[in-house]
Amino acid sequence: MSVPDIVGLLGVAAYLSAYGLLQIGFLKVEDLRYALLNGIGALLVLYSLIYDFNLASFVTQSAWLILTPLGYMRSRTRKPRTA
Repeated sequence: MSVPDIVGLLGVAAYLSAYGLLQIGFLKVEDLRYALLNGIGALLVLYSLIYDFNLASFVTQSAWLILTPLGYMRSRTRKPRTA
């Protein structure tokens, strides 16, 4: 297994950790750690794609990297709903 493969797998682990921790209630969407795990995951997978390019994965990871900070900023500026 090459270094880029290991880096890409660490990115996948970051994604899966973020999702798993969200699902069990340890993290919330508004949590900076959730956004960081998603952003780091995208960066690491993009790094691995430099060495073994796949256009579909590149587009997916690039979109993920753009949407993650946008979603985090939106979650932090959203006004609480009143019941």
